[in-house]
Amino acid sequence: MGAEYSPELKRAAADALAPWAERLVRWLDDAVRIPGTKFGIGLDPLIGFVLPGAGDAITGTGSIALLFLALRERVPTVALGRMCMNIFVDTVGGLLPFVGDAFDLVWRSNKRNLEIIEQYREDPKKKPGFADYALVGVGLTLAVLSVALPIFIIYGLGLSAILGLGSLFGG
Repeated sequence: MGAEYSPELKRAAADALAPWAERLVRWLDDAVRIPGTKFGIGLDPLIGFVLPGAGDAITGTGSIALLFLALRERVPTVALGRMCMNIFVDTVGGLLPFVGDAFDLVWRSNKRNLEIIEQYREDPKKKPGFADYALVGVGLTLAVLSVALPIFIIYGLGLSAILGLGSLFGG
């Protein structure tokens, strides 16, 4: 026998989007407010300027969490597609160190994706279908690439530099 909840309590629980998601997006995309403006700078570009690739890895992790939240909230397939496109644009835009971090200042893919979830999460009876899971798979792949590509690029550049220096000094 399960506990019975009042319709008001069920509705209040349904209305409350996961508080962790809002905090996550605020930290990634809007953590530090520029005084006198409505503009903020998130940890993604701040960390990315100091440690190239690290901001993208953090954003990719946030993207994965938001995709799973979108599935749980039964966001429609077309909205999941838009979320995947936001992740794709963020992944491609963030590939170049420093330029990509400047791009992250304005694109804010996680903020865009949270807004999509909030806009479309109104159908509690809809069950995710194959297309939903396929789009989340695409989004997960893109998010993992946003984590892995900067690491491989930095590793590749570092290895090339080491090998290049070795050949300069007769090694």
